[in-house]
Amino acid sequence: QVQLVESGGGLVQAGGSLRLSCAASGRSFSSYNMGWFRQAAGKEREFVAGITRSGGSIDYSDSVKGRFTISRDNVKNTVYLQMNSLKPEDTAVYYCAADPSFRFIVGHASREYVYWGQGTQVTVSS
Repeated sequence: QVQLVESGGGLVQAGGSLRLSCAASGRSFSSYNMGWFRQAAGKEREFVAGITRSGGSIDYSDSVKGRFTISRDNVKNTVYLQMNSLKPEDTAVYYCAADPSFRFIVGHASREYVYWGQGTQVTVSS
C-alpha cells in the first residue's frame, strides 16, 4: 500500500507556471505507474498525465500536451507535474494516483489507479 500527498497548488495568473509534487510513503514506490488527474467543478475527473515505473513511457492528455511535464524521482519517492503556460481552463483540483498493476503502458482511466491523494487546488485567473 502507498499513501500519496500532493502539494504545490495555488492561485496563478494565466500564462504562469506551477509545479505540483506528490510524495509517496509506504513501500515500493518504484513499482507503481503514477498518474495525475484533475477535476474541475461540475465536471468528471480526467486524465492529465502518466508515467510508468521507470519513467520509460509517458503520456499526456491532448489538452496539456506541450505545456505540462510529468517526471518522477524514485529515490525521493516523488512524482512531479510541471505546469507551464497555464490557462483558466486548467483550474481544477489535481490528484496524483498510483497504479500497482505492473502494466507497461500508462493508464488513462481512473479505475486503473488504486491509490489516490487528497488533491491540491489549482486556480488560474484570467
